[in-house]
Amino acid sequence: MAPKPFTIDVPQERLDWIRQRIADYEWFEEPADSDRDGVWAYGANKSFMQDLARYWLDEYDWRKQEAAMNRFDHFTAPCEGRDGTIDIHFIHERGSNPDNLPVIVMHGWPGSYVEHLETIEPIAHPERFGGDVADGRDVIVPSLVGYGWSGKPKTPMGPRAMGAYMNDLMVNQLGYPCYVAQGGDWGGIMANWMGFDFGEDKGGPIKSIHVNLIGLRPTDENGQLPPETDEEITHAAEAADRFNGENGYFLVHASKPQSLAMGMMDSPMGIAAWITEKFHTWSDRSGRGEVSGVLENTYSYDQLLNNIMVYIASRTFNTSTWNYYGARLEGGFFMPPGEKVGVPTGVASFPREIAPVPPASYVKKGYNLVRYTEMPRGGHFGAMEQPEDFCAELAKFLKEWG
Repeated sequence: MAPKPFTIDVPQERLDWIRQRIADYEWFEEPADSDRDGVWAYGANKSFMQDLARYWLDEYDWRKQEAAMNRFDHFTAPCEGRDGTIDIHFIHERGSNPDNLPVIVMHGWPGSYVEHLETIEPIAHPERFGGDVADGRDVIVPSLVGYGWSGKPKTPMGPRAMGAYMNDLMVNQLGYPCYVAQGGDWGGIMANWMGFDFGEDKGGPIKSIHVNLIGLRPTDENGQLPPETDEEITHAAEAADRFNGENGYFLVHASKPQSLAMGMMDSPMGIAAWITEKFHTWSDRSGRGEVSGVLENTYSYDQLLNNIMVYIASRTFNTSTWNYYGARLEGGFFMPPGEKVGVPTGVASFPREIAPVPPASYVKKGYNLVRYTEMPRGGHFGAMEQPEDFCAELAKFLKEWG
């Protein structure tokens, strides 16, 4: 079965339900020292969420945003993997130079394909942005299994199993004999696993990978590979400190996702708050790589709501959290002892990443590292926060290794 054209067209009754639930939401107390412009230490900030809700009801136009998303060619394709056939949704932008290798660009949680709406054209058609037409290439931006308009897994599925579906999409559905994989968050971990499982060095179709998150770690015969240099030791301590204050959501997703979903699936405001708080905490709100600034410095309300609406309109908040549990069932985030990702690997290290990229010396222990770039600004959602920087970095990597 060939990929089928797909148009985003959310039923009006679903939009009406969302609107009514927002209008009927009952607000409640928050601590007196909550700070709208600060760290949101207690979680989602009431005054910000009230402002967002007012905009959602009075100014936000999903149909307008939907039409803007539909300017790209969307498809679904029946892909094969652990759970048999699952329809995968994806944007497929044919590039200006079809002789170049295609690149699949994968999102994570709590993002969606919306993260890459501003990066698709510059990668596919660089000549429209002052670049060289010779550098254009096909760009594929999927919705992960259980996210957005893609099909849902039968049981929790981790990034390794999801990566197999993405590889099937590229090779068997789209017919690409060779390609490049790129990703951040879960998409980065999927690219890590895809490079490991389907790399050219193992006879597979993946020529290289480029990521802004290293989630798959090398191990020794004892099942670990601790930091060794002073830089690696300092990074490990700082990374642990940064993440330890933010891992509550992770533990819930990885242990009791359905308990969370019972409340969230009936509450658009609940989903909005759960997701928006992560965008606030994990983003570079200053635009300078610093811990400061308000969320509006980085995203418009339309951008925030477009991403949130994908989860609500498609009814996939529940299944989007399952991959945390699925990753645990797969065995976590470690390569077999002594093994590594053999394909050329590029890394973009954004300064406000909640899971900071290890130093190059450590990455080299598990990857064939050929490019390591410390980005000047940006956080966990680098492509959405700084699309020009992201595209420039990816273009440089692709020119040499793709």
